[in-house]
Amino acid sequence: MSASAASSNTPTAQKLLLDCDTGIDDTLALLYLLAHPSVELAAVLSTAGNVPVAEVDANNRALLELCGRDDIEVCRGADGPLAIELRTCEDTHGPYGLGYADRPASTAPSAGRPDRDAADAWIEITRDRPGELVGLVVGPCTNLALAIRRDPDLPTRLKRLVIMGGSFVHPGNTTPVAEWNVLVDPEAAHEVFTAFGTDGAPQPIVCGLQLTEQIAFTPEHLTRLAELAGSTPIELATAEDDHGRRSVSDNRVIALLTDALRFYFEFHHSVGEGYRAHVHDPFAAAVAIDPGIVQTRPAVVDVELDGSLTRGMTVADEGGFWGRPANAQIADRTDVDAFFDDLLSRLATLARRIG
Repeated sequence: MSASAASSNTPTAQKLLLDCDTGIDDTLALLYLLAHPSVELAAVLSTAGNVPVAEVDANNRALLELCGRDDIEVCRGADGPLAIELRTCEDTHGPYGLGYADRPASTAPSAGRPDRDAADAWIEITRDRPGELVGLVVGPCTNLALAIRRDPDLPTRLKRLVIMGGSFVHPGNTTPVAEWNVLVDPEAAHEVFTAFGTDGAPQPIVCGLQLTEQIAFTPEHLTRLAELAGSTPIELATAEDDHGRRSVSDNRVIALLTDALRFYFEFHHSVGEGYRAHVHDPFAAAVAIDPGIVQTRPAVVDVELDGSLTRGMTVADEGGFWGRPANAQIADRTDVDAFFDDLLSRLATLARRIG
């Protein structure tokens, strides 16, 4: 039995439902959760976002099989947002979400019920384990919003909810004011924020761009990861490398992450943000495991749906102007170096185990 599987039987295991639109930083988040000895993944829920949902679902299944965890259920979600057409960002994450990396081979059927969609998984798993589960949404909120439409009591059954999304007193990354996950499905984000924070439902911890854009993965981090994993040869990605250069690492996990992150570095470099990558999602995963790594501030968070220039903007009322109780905790501050120390150490342990 793997270390991750063994940890699920311990009383200290953090039980998580991961809802993701697996591109590159989602891949890091999923591998980090699989590597963490204190995490039990109840299911992985696929949502359309970075790439279409069929690609997301294939990525999730392949990554779980690579890690020897095809015992974890994968549930496919909706093909697109609640009220608008789906937009994807292959320019950021590659043609099917993994940058230059080849999708690992996947042949095993998923655990769980093959006919269960992601919204029903949110409902049924939380019914089976009320008060136990931490929800982690690192893509658009579509699946969770659909689940709440079907079962409005769902929020009260979650122990905690962590959302990677939004931007607060900080520029957006898709429009001047809007962050990608929220802008893909603003109606879903609005419905989710409206459903939480009252009547016994927890206040979601919201990891927005004002914090997650400080979580910058660099080529030096990638080299350090390879060294910790004992991978050879040790490679250093640079902005001068030919685009599309592929890893020659002898470790499958390190090669996959190198090829994925090189694409991500190149994208960020092409838009003037330096040869590095904002890895929003593994940071949100770390907060889901241990919310003590962030300082937060309470606010009423809502999403602009009608503005011709501001659609998808997350708006935070911290001054009581709306006369509504706080429905969220905005993640404010963290120790970035400590986060990367933990992330790289755990990914390296996973890489050494898989080889």
